[in-house]
Amino acid sequence: MILEGVEIEDTYCEAFEGMVVRLMVTLRDEQLMQYTASQCTALPSVVVGRTEAGLERWIRGDETPDKNHGFITQIWGGWDPNNPEKSKKKFYKELGLRIRQGILVIPTTTVFNALESKTKLDLMENVGHCGDVYQSETVRFNRKMIKIPLMMGDWFIEREVGYQIGVSGGNIWLMCDSEKAALKAGKKILNALIDIPYIITPFAICSAGSKTVYEDQPHPDIGPTTNHPYCPTLRNQIDESLVPEGVVSIPEIIINGLSMNDVKHAMKIAIREAVKVKGVLKISAGNFGGKLGKHKIELNELYNEIVRNK
Repeated sequence: MILEGVEIEDTYCEAFEGMVVRLMVTLRDEQLMQYTASQCTALPSVVVGRTEAGLERWIRGDETPDKNHGFITQIWGGWDPNNPEKSKKKFYKELGLRIRQGILVIPTTTVFNALESKTKLDLMENVGHCGDVYQSETVRFNRKMIKIPLMMGDWFIEREVGYQIGVSGGNIWLMCDSEKAALKAGKKILNALIDIPYIITPFAICSAGSKTVYEDQPHPDIGPTTNHPYCPTLRNQIDESLVPEGVVSIPEIIINGLSMNDVKHAMKIAIREAVKVKGVLKISAGNFGGKLGKHKIELNELYNEIVRNK
């Protein structure tokens, strides 16, 4: 498959189910906005049993309950359909940690629910109780909020937030002839996706696509390790190298979305943007041989839809 002179490999990415909340964070001090967005999405990822998060989009004051500018963030956790209560309990604990350490501590922030869902999480126990008996419930902006007194004044968060099961781990790999081309293509994709609703790119431009844990792994406590067949610097050192001739940099763009359609839509945009960049030689995707993720997203399906809608 060829698009704008760039080969699209006939392969698939392997995506997973995950729990997700969608939060609206507003600030009275706009200079802290970029810092807050970075801080609240920078904790460990779901790969090591924590939560994964990313910036969905920036929002203006006319879109928020308190008329302050801010952003929407998605926070994700692992999901085991065979043990949903355990998944929910673990996510609830980790969600509280991320909100307390990544948002509550930053001056002038307020948190609202931004996901309409029949399933809700009550944040009093995992967030509200850090008020150390001085927290209270109040109504602001026609929403039930938790009020927590802090050293710089009262802090507010909506008491209940919606959650749902979404699709995480959609991805494309950009096989490039230089680091410069790889970064240019990655940034072009991120710029195109920042205004797309309901999706995030939790790792922005990722330099370390991983492989699954394998038998006789030298350091099993590490978990997933470097995907050595696709490391360009190992191309002439190992027999199992899969790096094409001329490729010296392979960034991965990972996409999470509230639905499969959201993820596929974002992947098509990413592919269309990537093929415009000189130095992108081939587009592929990462998977684990179909052993881990519930969903397969075929690149040939996305390619056909792109060509059909040209």
